[in-house]
Amino acid sequence: MKTNKLYIFMIFLFLGIGIFSCKDNEPEAPILPPQSAFVADFSDFNSSGKIFVKETFDSWAFSAVNVTVWSVIVNVGLAVPVASYVEAVKNHDPLYQSDNTWLWTYDFNVGLATYTAKLFGTIDGENVIWEMYISKTGDFTDFLWYKGTCDINATQGTWILYNNPDDATELLEITWNNNTDGTGNIKYMNVVPGGPENGGYIAYGNDLEGDFNAWYDIYNKGLDNLTKIEWNIETKNGRVSDFDHFADDAWHCWNESLYDYDCPL
Repeated sequence: MKTNKLYIFMIFLFLGIGIFSCKDNEPEAPILPPQSAFVADFSDFNSSGKIFVKETFDSWAFSAVNVTVWSVIVNVGLAVPVASYVEAVKNHDPLYQSDNTWLWTYDFNVGLATYTAKLFGTIDGENVIWEMYISKTGDFTDFLWYKGTCDINATQGTWILYNNPDDATELLEITWNNNTDGTGNIKYMNVVPGGPENGGYIAYGNDLEGDFNAWYDIYNKGLDNLTKIEWNIETKNGRVSDFDHFADDAWHCWNESLYDYDCPL
């Protein structure tokens, strides 16, 4: 009887060792790019509840309107893919599949609707390939809403977003850079095939040096017009240039209270 118990004990011991050994031999999961690699920061130009007089707030208000247009496109028009990625970087661990591929899977909500996300990350040499499949019960299953690549350290990469499960055409290309000091930049470009705004974009960064440490470049393809915005994240003063709006190429400034003032020479 003692021999049998010892035999059974040894079996479980070796099985346990085998399980932990397999776990230890799994490759390390890829680094998930930060939220800033998918969602730009539009918070400094939130004009909700503010009333402005054109003659005193024109520079900041004009900037806010342009930024808000893209903020709505990203945070409202792309609510489902944005929410899926924000949820991915929160508190979910991946499961190893095979062939250097990991899977993050979880449910997330947008409004009253619940969706299921399956994010695959595959290490390919010095790069990682990402694919996000999203499902909604009774509506659609495993729609490839976006895909992308980044370097193995998650310092730079690209995403391609598709329109929706009923129209799987390319919609936006996102390119991003993530620096070790917390700075970086991100660009959303319209890539709708044959679309009149194909090539239009907004780019954001917080990597400037000097009096202004954040910026937007907004290119309106239909007008062939570039809006440049620079401001200080801490003090909120800034400046904007836009030939179509101001009829010149000069900078137009606002102070810490958002009032217009003559830019320093």
